[in-house]
Amino acid sequence: MQSQFIEMCLLRAKEAFERGEVPVGCVVAKDGKLLAKARNRVEELKDPCAHAEMLALKEASQRLGEKYLYGCEVYVSLEPCPMCTYAMVLYRVKRVVFFALDERCGAVMSRFNLLEEPSFNHRVSWEYIPVESAKELLRDFFKRLRWKG
Repeated sequence: MQSQFIEMCLLRAKEAFERGEVPVGCVVAKDGKLLAKARNRVEELKDPCAHAEMLALKEASQRLGEKYLYGCEVYVSLEPCPMCTYAMVLYRVKRVVFFALDERCGAVMSRFNLLEEPSFNHRVSWEYIPVESAKELLRDFFKRLRWKG
């Protein structure tokens, strides 16, 4: 079941790449069922908070009709930033799984470790599963930006 969500997540990241967005995709699932899927839409919506995770969390919450996402798992192609990581705490997500590290501003293990913050009132478990295609999409995206600039 997990591989199905990984593939959905990577497909959303590819869609973001094709639309000129940082290639990040996100899927939210509960009890093995898809609740939401999203891709980065920062450029499209002209909204710096339109990260894939933020959009998917909101959609999942609306779909469940609940403000908390108890028992939900989030799959994301890139290690979440501080905003998205803390949003998962606020939404009371059970677990986050990510496939590429963000050494610049990753907030789970690379730059910060927000999910281990003792003052937070909820714990989100996490897992890093390296997926080469997620890393390649990011490399190709930023390489293309450098060539344009």
